Amino acid sequence: MSVSTLAPAFTLDDARAAGLRKDQVYALLTAGRIERLGRSVYVRTGTIDPAFAALAAATALRNAATLCLTSALAHHDLTDQIPFGTDIALPRGQRHPAGFEYVTWHSFDAATFTIGRETFDAADGLQLAAYSAERTIVDSFRLAHHEGPDLAYTALRRWLQRRGSSPASLLQVAASFPKALPRIRQALEALL
Repeated sequence: MSVSTLAPAFTLDDARAAGLRKDQVYALLTAGRIERLGRSVYVRTGTIDPAFAALAAATALRNAATLCLTSALAHHDLTDQIPFGTDIALPRGQRHPAGFEYVTWHSFDAATFTIGRETFDAADGLQLAAYSAERTIVDSFRLAHHEGPDLAYTALRRWLQRRGSSPASLLQVAASFPKALPRIRQALEALL
């Protein structure tokens, strides 16, 4: 029974397609060679950075799963906050997978869902998605009533101190979110 033929994150259906029976999957689980992260979704032990394990498992179930908000700010090193769980966005209307511990699900508008969405290689060719620094800052301002305004201002301040950051690129992303645009302009005027 070879677990190396499976993707770093896989579903029970993926395991069956690779020739493993359900009892063999449970034997791998008992042996500690795989970990269960949600209902019928597993990751191979030691192949994925623990910071991205929940995102990898969510992506195995929903291709659109995207790292967002505080988790994406931490990924871009724009906050000192350590998220309690992983913030994952799905397009509004998609059902959130069941059985995930320490995941906060967010539903974003399908019309703007792909704005600023980037992929990165997490392990063994596993492609995961996260929002860009600019999109994450916009979302932090847009959802400041949930996340707190300090998070957004700290992220913006750190981002502006980086070489190559361009307020014009931030405003270009913010233009797709008309309610957040005035707050971001005001924050840029105060910080620049």
